[in-house]
Amino acid sequence: MGKQYLHNTVKEYDQEEVAMSVYLMLTTLTDEGRKSLQEDPESLRDINKEVEHMGVKLLHQYALLGQYDFVSILEAPSNEAMAKLAIRLSAKGTTQTLTLAAITIDALIETLKQKEAPW
Repeated sequence: MGKQYLHNTVKEYDQEEVAMSVYLMLTTLTDEGRKSLQEDPESLRDINKEVEHMGVKLLHQYALLGQYDFVSILEAPSNEAMAKLAIRLSAKGTTQTLTLAAITIDALIETLKQKEAPW
């Protein structure tokens, strides 16, 4: 069954479209993680393959200077899928993560225009 990625939506052929949410994952390497990365820089690509294997799409990834070592921009089908990913990555002992849900500006504006919402 093929998948087509369009505008934060995954269309599975012969099935309904599944909305994909966008997340930012800020990652900090532990001492063990820094040592491992120094020894094998290509291990980053292996981790990215593992992320994709868990059903999360890696849109962009950047190395950072400052408090965090990396930021990854990801698409996932649910908060639960992202929580699972964050726990699995952190359980290895090489990283600590902070995951943030992202909302497009257009979606936020549309939500704010809905005056009849509960509050």
